[in-house]
Amino acid sequence: ISLANKVVPMTAGIPMRYLQKRGLSKEDIFKWKIGYCPSGEYAKRIVVPSFGLTGYANYFVARAYDNNWRKYLNPSVNKDIVFNHLNIDWEEPITIVEGAFDAIVAGDNAIPVLGSNLSEHSVLFGEIIKYKTPVYIAFDRDAKTKEDKIIRSLLQYGIEVYKVDTDDYQDVGEMTKNEFIDLKRNATFIDLGNYLLRSINRLI
Repeated sequence: ISLANKVVPMTAGIPMRYLQKRGLSKEDIFKWKIGYCPSGEYAKRIVVPSFGLTGYANYFVARAYDNNWRKYLNPSVNKDIVFNHLNIDWEEPITIVEGAFDAIVAGDNAIPVLGSNLSEHSVLFGEIIKYKTPVYIAFDRDAKTKEDKIIRSLLQYGIEVYKVDTDDYQDVGEMTKNEFIDLKRNATFIDLGNYLLRSINRLI
């Protein structure tokens, strides 16, 4: 059931409060076409859909809004996509994050990689290389090793990379949008030189 409609059913109360508690606005809900499932396989879950270039849904993220031990229950389909490809402007810098709720916080042109890996053979990586799009990367602080691997891969293809420092937060999705904007404004430009220096400092 869509939460982007002007009128929503009574069952929308709890999922709406969950989203409000996470800091999402009505504009966010409309922009990301967020919905929920009151029953069925994805019962009591918020649904954030992804739309491909043709305008059709090609994936979705389903996040529990109750105390279900399994926070995420996503479809068993190929997730090698550009999440919400339809809305991405490759002429502008993109921000890559881990999850859909992280992307909502990160704002326009933010793309969740749906995990913490980005293969050089993935559709998203290919699009970045094709358009030579500058990349801001903002992973959770517990994914530094995988983040570094992605940065190294992007640098090897001559991509302009900026690292958003998330060390003071456990999860990007827990930030406010203004907090993320401030961090992004102070992001560190990464080239091969300071990438190697960062790697050495971590070993010390």
